[in-house]
Amino acid sequence: MEQLIAEMKVKIIDTLSLLDVTPEDIADDAQLVGGNLGIDSIDVLELVLMLEKDYGVKIETKEVGVTAFASVRALAEFVQKNRVK
Repeated sequence: MEQLIAEMKVKIIDTLSLLDVTPEDIADDAQLVGGNLGIDSIDVLELVLMLEKDYGVKIETKEVGVTAFASVRALAEFVQKNRVK
């Protein structure tokens, strides 16, 4: 799980072009959307597309999205449970 969390941090930074952010700057359990990173609804759409492309994971409802994007750890757990093997 720790490896997937680290991978998620890098993908979030790359997908959203967060220039001054390193993986170490993102706490595993910190609020992802609306938190210190400034991730908004447009950023979430970009992340949803990345998850579909890279992991075969679909976020089909707003409720699922709220749960999945609660934190990097929550996102990694969602991907681990739902990814296409």
